[in-house]
Parts: sequence; structure tokens; C-alpha cells
Amino acid sequence: MLRIMKAVRCIENQARVVAVPTPTGDGVRVKVVSAGICGSDLHLIAIWPLEATLGHEFAGLLSDGTAVAVEPLDPCWTCEPCRNGDYHRCVRGPAMVLGVSIDGGMAEECLVPESAIVPLPAGLSPRDACLVEPLAVAVHGVRRGDMRTGENVAIVGGGAIGLCAVAAARAIGARVDLGARHDAQHEAGDQLGAGTLADDASSRYDVVIDAAGTTQSLQQCIQLAKPGARMVLLATYWGGIEIPGFDLCMKEINVIPAVQYSRLGPSRDVDVAATILATTPIVARSLITHRFPLDAAAEAFAVAADRRAGAIKVVLEP
Repeated sequence: MLRIMKAVRCIENQARVVAVPTPTGDGVRVKVVSAGICGSDLHLIAIWPLEATLGHEFAGLLSDGTAVAVEPLDPCWTCEPCRNGDYHRCVRGPAMVLGVSIDGGMAEECLVPESAIVPLPAGLSPRDACLVEPLAVAVHGVRRGDMRTGENVAIVGGGAIGLCAVAAARAIGARVDLGARHDAQHEAGDQLGAGTLADDASSRYDVVIDAAGTTQSLQQCIQLAKPGARMVLLATYWGGIEIPGFDLCMKEINVIPAVQYSRLGPSRDVDVAATILATTPIVARSLITHRFPLDAAAEAFAVAADRRAGAIKVVLEP
């Protein structure tokens, strides 16, 4: 007998709730408890005719009640990057991403690969565990940037990824200053232990992280960086960028792109992120500003797009 459920899909470049068949086939069934709206969701529905159910930040319950988050990737596991542990660079590319090319978690249920399951540590609710995915992005960037205890770190961009970078950097003992545009972002950064970038902070930082994704933010990062510093590109550069090459080269700044998440030996970035969330509850309290039922997806997307009104992470709860 065909079962029907609610899901959020892109209809004429808008997020809309539709009725779809409950998923069947291979994979592990997750009853979704929370699904975060990412800035990339806002961009993608505006420019691509996505056919899959949206949502790559989500968590829920297995059939036996086990609470889990989801690493929303379905790599091939046979190509060279996959064999080397860099499965986020799989030759499948965007075709392996849940919520983009494969049905994602903005639905009542979702089927995911067994490899995507992230068991939650004690103390982390699945209502908050949709943050595992964006925090894993930041954990990956901190790891790629070889950040160390006691280093001075500047983060430019106070959206969800920038604030997750604050949490990830603070977790390894770095001193962090945050540059953000909106009051809610400054307040969240303060709660997470970040200072504020000073006007005279030129050439002060060992590591700079661009979490804004604009030419202006990259220029600011280069200005803030010490000679020989590392600059981590944690943003998504939708419109292309221009880098002030003279200053970059004169300071010999090391440019380090970082995208998605993978593993280092036995440790997955998503598991590290889940541990940070479980041991630092202020992260979820600071980042999740709005919760909506699944039926209110259109309103939730509108709120998520209005950063000036105080939205940081907007969550759907099926």
C-alpha cells in the first residue's frame, strides 16, 4: 500500500510543502526530528530547478529509537579520493549530496546510506543535532587550517558557518575574534566566547577564516593576517571573487580551501562536531534562533533569508 508523507521541494524557485510517497528501497530509515535551513538552500532554489527533497542538515530517530544525525553524502567508496579517506571529493560530485541531487531531510522520513549515520553522544538532542552538519564544515576548516591551541584567529562573517567556526576554534583552545554584520550575530559570537575585531587589527592574526564569501571579506582577511598566516576559505563563493594578489604575496599568506567534511584516520569531522555540540550546549542555544513546523516551510525560508531580523539558524521540525 502506497504511503504518503510531507516533504519540502523547490517549486518555481520557492520552498513548498508537497505530498510525496514515503521512501522505499535501500538505506537506513530516519524519522526526521530537525532539519536546518542552510544559506546554500536559499541560493540553490533561486538558481537551480532542484527536483530532490531539500535538506542536508538533519537529524532524527532510527526505527529502534536511536538518535542520530546524518552526514548527507553517498560517495562511491571506490574512486581514489574515497579510498584515501577524502570521500567528500568523490568523483560523483554533487550527485552524491542528499538534499541536492538525492532526497534530503526536509521531510517526515528519509532513507540514507548506512555510512551516513552519525550516532549522537549522550546529552545531544536530535532537535539540536541538525547542527552537526554545519559544525562539521567548520571542524573540517579548522583541521585543514592546522589551527593550534593559543593561536590568534580572526573570523570574518557571522552567519551560521562563521559562528560554527568560532565554536570549532574555541574547542581546540584558540583565541577568536569575530567580524559580523548584524546584532544577533555579535550576540551569539559573544556567547560562544569570541571577541570583536578591532579597527586597528591589521596583521595581527595567525589564522584568518573567510566565512562571508565576498571579495570584500577576503580583502579584510588578508589585511588581518600576519605575514606567513594561514587563510581558510570556508565560505561558498557563488559569484566569484577577486583577491588582492600583491598583499597576499607580500605577506606570503597560505590559502587553504575547505569544503564539506571527511575524516582524519578513524575520526570523522561529523563525529567531532557531535561531540562539541554535546559538551558545549551553548552552541545550539546561540545558533538556533527559530523553529517552525514542516507545514510552515515557506515562512521559515522567508525568515531565514532576513538576517537583519535576527535569524541565524532556522530549523524545521517535521
